[in-house]
Amino acid sequence: MPRRMQHVSAAPRAQVQRSTTSINDLVKDLSLIRDSKSTRFPRGFMEELDKRITGVLMGKEKMPEFSDPLVKRTFAAFLNEFKETKFRKSMEKDRKVEDLLLIFYSNATKELQKGKAPDDDGWKLMVDRHVALFVRLVSSTLKGNDWARDRPELSSRLHTLESKLLAHDQDLADASQRNGGAGGSTIEVEVPRSYEVKDMPLVQVVGRIFSQSYDQLQSDIMKNKSVWTEKAALQDLKMYQTNLSLNNKSTLNSDDFDLQEGYEMWRKAEIPDLSQMMLAIIQSNPELAKSAPGGSLPQLQPASAAATDYGYTDMSRKLSGHFENGSSYIVDQPVDMSSLDLGDNISHTQTGDTPYVFIPPDPRAYYRYVLKEALTYDLAVRDLQPPEADTPSTNLLSKQSTELLSEIGLRWRVPQFSRVVLFLDVMREKFQDQEISLEILDTAFTYVKEPQLENKKGNRSSLIVQSSLLDRARWTIKDHALAQQILMALHDALLRELFDLMQHCYENKPLSIGPVMYILENHIYNDPLFAKSPEDLDDFTGQLKKSLHQKARDIYNEYLSKEIPNTETEWEFFHVIQLGKAIVKLAEKIQKRYRKNPEITGVNPLMVLVEEMFPAYAADARDLVSRIMNLAQGRDEEIPIQDGFDLYKELVEIRRVHGDALPDVPFGFHIEGLLEDFVWRWIQSTDASIIGWVDNAIKQDSFTVRTEHAGNISTDEERHSVSVVDIFRSFNQVIDQIVQLGWDDDLQYAKFMTALSKSIGTGLARYCELIEQSFVKEMDRVTPEQEAAARQTRQEKWMQLAKDTWANKEKIEPFHFLPESLVKLNDIGYAILQLDKLEQEVGVEVLAEVIQRNAPPIAQRQRKVNNYVFIIKIIEAEDLKACDMNGLSDPYVVLGDEYQKRLAKTRIIYGNLNPRWDETVDITTQGPLNIIATIWDWDTLGDHDCVGRTSLKLDPSHFSDYMPREYWLDLDTQGRLLLRVSMEGERDDIQFYFGKAFRTLKRTEREMTRKITDKASRYIAWEYKNRLIEPLKSMLTRGIKLSAVSNYFQRNRPPSVVQGPTQADVTNALKPLFAYFDDNFAIMKQTLTDSAMIMVMTRLWKEVLVTIESLLVPPLSDKLSQQRPLTQQELDIVFKWLQMLSDFFHAVDEDTGVANGVPIDIL
Repeated sequence: MPRRMQHVSAAPRAQVQRSTTSINDLVKDLSLIRDSKSTRFPRGFMEELDKRITGVLMGKEKMPEFSDPLVKRTFAAFLNEFKETKFRKSMEKDRKVEDLLLIFYSNATKELQKGKAPDDDGWKLMVDRHVALFVRLVSSTLKGNDWARDRPELSSRLHTLESKLLAHDQDLADASQRNGGAGGSTIEVEVPRSYEVKDMPLVQVVGRIFSQSYDQLQSDIMKNKSVWTEKAALQDLKMYQTNLSLNNKSTLNSDDFDLQEGYEMWRKAEIPDLSQMMLAIIQSNPELAKSAPGGSLPQLQPASAAATDYGYTDMSRKLSGHFENGSSYIVDQPVDMSSLDLGDNISHTQTGDTPYVFIPPDPRAYYRYVLKEALTYDLAVRDLQPPEADTPSTNLLSKQSTELLSEIGLRWRVPQFSRVVLFLDVMREKFQDQEISLEILDTAFTYVKEPQLENKKGNRSSLIVQSSLLDRARWTIKDHALAQQILMALHDALLRELFDLMQHCYENKPLSIGPVMYILENHIYNDPLFAKSPEDLDDFTGQLKKSLHQKARDIYNEYLSKEIPNTETEWEFFHVIQLGKAIVKLAEKIQKRYRKNPEITGVNPLMVLVEEMFPAYAADARDLVSRIMNLAQGRDEEIPIQDGFDLYKELVEIRRVHGDALPDVPFGFHIEGLLEDFVWRWIQSTDASIIGWVDNAIKQDSFTVRTEHAGNISTDEERHSVSVVDIFRSFNQVIDQIVQLGWDDDLQYAKFMTALSKSIGTGLARYCELIEQSFVKEMDRVTPEQEAAARQTRQEKWMQLAKDTWANKEKIEPFHFLPESLVKLNDIGYAILQLDKLEQEVGVEVLAEVIQRNAPPIAQRQRKVNNYVFIIKIIEAEDLKACDMNGLSDPYVVLGDEYQKRLAKTRIIYGNLNPRWDETVDITTQGPLNIIATIWDWDTLGDHDCVGRTSLKLDPSHFSDYMPREYWLDLDTQGRLLLRVSMEGERDDIQFYFGKAFRTLKRTEREMTRKITDKASRYIAWEYKNRLIEPLKSMLTRGIKLSAVSNYFQRNRPPSVVQGPTQADVTNALKPLFAYFDDNFAIMKQTLTDSAMIMVMTRLWKEVLVTIESLLVPPLSDKLSQQRPLTQQELDIVFKWLQMLSDFFHAVDEDTGVANGVPIDIL
């Protein structure tokens, strides 16, 4: 039993006088060290010492003896000199121990003798104490940085020096801190040996573990105290040492190791450790050493850092997280016990069968048994001491149990690696018996693989032992085999645990497999000793996959039973959708659950789920949907279209997941082929409703300019009414409905869009028709004077006409345009822009290419009745019959079929027998069609007069080459009509339908623009005729002299002066026309969009040019003209008018120079 020491208060003693021995005598031992390495401090030591001394001054040093203010003053004086550059460089160069001590002694002496009387020597003992504190700080710095292991002799000498300095006082604490603050000094005394259990902490631990009472323990000790002696312990160690040297079976021998190197390393560590243990026993009882030869005690030897069992205790200490300052028998230096002779004649057989007193027959088995019992007790009681600061707790073994296991492992000479393997074996057994959790098993692996070193910087002996722990080749064969068996057994147990956990992987809240996988991956598979073959793991993977497939089938059947009614008459698409949503939701949940680790031992739960559920759902969905549709057809019912769309979206999502997971496995059926009928039904419903949408939009439209704030000038985007916005919003919603389906059949999608484009074209044609009808009605409205004239009798009408003719009254009132009429023109322009945008968004060219690419060869196409579209352009007429009293007519053309159905109508050309319309109409027919063209004379009063009729047969066979043809058709009265006819086959083609819609919009825009310009052109023609042209025309009449026209130009001038009209006369002649333009252009500018305004002004400019042209050039005809050329002066006037009108239409701002009218290139 080692000696136990304690500090007690010392008895009062006389003051000891300081020896006259100088400090040189004290440090003389340091200069006797033979090893030059040990006489010098290591490199970097001065910097670390500087930090430690600074910590003392700042109060950060943990040892209480350094908190004395007087100590801090002494250390501060030394630090000042220590930091001097010259001294510091010298010390870092030489690194001599004695130099550093002498400098500190010198500074301490100077500081402590300050203020003392010459005859006072008491301060000299304080110098010893302070130097001892400095030596202790130096030793602590060496140990703290793991430099002491390389300099064992220096450490020993420093310890001896400290002891000499403290020969008169063993307590370094300040006097005020001694004895609980009572002051005084203490001395170290030996505690008398006791055989009481209360004085034996480890015996008490044994009693608690094995449920032994205090009396039983005390009885065993008293009964065996004569046998359990220090001498017996020393004999066991000596006998063990002898057996070790004999290499017999009483200890581990070379046969127990696979490598001789491992055996040598273990044996090399055993020899010094045995010596230390025996020395500790002898120090406890010096009487045991009297029999040694020469009567001398074993001597300390400055051996090198051979591995001792320090590291063994490190691992054991790690189990509880902390030890006190090691076992009491451990000394600082290796010892030589070879000369020890106990005087007992111990005989050893060659096999080493001599029994031990303290070492059991099978130390491994006994150690394992005690370890198991200790672990069982601690896990049951869980009465663990809290970990100390900076020391992690594993909560496996209590501190007391760990100390006990450390002691018996050391006494029984159980190698550290054996203790580790045995510890894991016990944990394996308990895990298989379900006595510990996965968390505890993981903790056991963790602190076995990463043992905590006693010193944070590490120590050499621990590292040597740890190298043997990590190098499995240096283990015993038995430990190596047992470790493999442990890993194999744990692997099988963990796989069983994993298999059970994975059976719940598809449940809502399964238990986590994380702990199992962590142990497998970090502690089993990463261990080189694990020898499981890949084939064995493949077997487990196959079984797990098979089991999960069955689990997925069971869950799918549960979903099927839950979502699908038992009676097929109750089946609806909703049930199929809900079943699909349940499957997708489960797949998403499994994907999220295993997103970080999708594969578990080679099995992907999501893939298993998809492989099992999705094909099954595809087959069932196909059968269910087909059956639901057949049942509905049998009941003569229609399934709601939206139900079909919802089902399609759900099936497509499932197909997407199926495709991502199983790219090489086709989906169970073609979804689009099964559900396309719902889309066609929806398109038919849309086509039937689109006319009603247009009608309602126009009925609710007031055709006013929209503006966000009253009084603000509206922008181009606000100058169209709500009806055109509404119908295109409806068109876009129709397109989006198909787009949002995400239809995954390109050909079907292209056909859907083609059908919708036809419906949109129909809607736009209806919109154009209604807009144009309303526009024409507004443009042909009757003035109040015309209403009064309409109420006159026929005789009154003729009398009024005679009066007007006699009075030469033929004034034409200017037509004023309504804002709503102009907004309608804006609507058509907006529709053209929106249709172009819609064409781009739909991708008309791509869709047409898809249909063309998938169309059957021409030879295989079936011929069917086609619709033909004839484009008829009504160009002009010649030599018409005069129907008015003025010798002219106001002609317009009406096209009708043979059943008197009106097909088209042109605008009215006022006062002209050779009118030119240049209007185009489209007529659709499925075969030959006879059209009748009737020219009517428009009259303000009474019925319109028939000018003449003609007909033309439209036969598709005559236009098979699709080339345009012109026809001069003679009227049944007099004159003739020019028509240009071309034909194109109406194709079920998206490009054709969009093109037809564009033509319809452009024709409507053109006709409405022409209607506006016609109304303005009547007044323009009257102005030219009565204010400008009549004087010029009078000059051209036969028999009239030039002087008659000259009189006009020389009006208001003296008869004696013959000269032409002035510039003011030429300008004033256009003022009424400019005033008319200003009035109407103002309202147009406020209402029409910029593009529409330019279009109307351009058209009016053309009318101006036609009128001017009639002055300059006779009309084109095969008949001789009566018109004669103008004189140069007359030409100059006409061209001045033309320039003035051009400037007016160009409308350049005088301030900015920006043109606001028709671009100059158009003019």
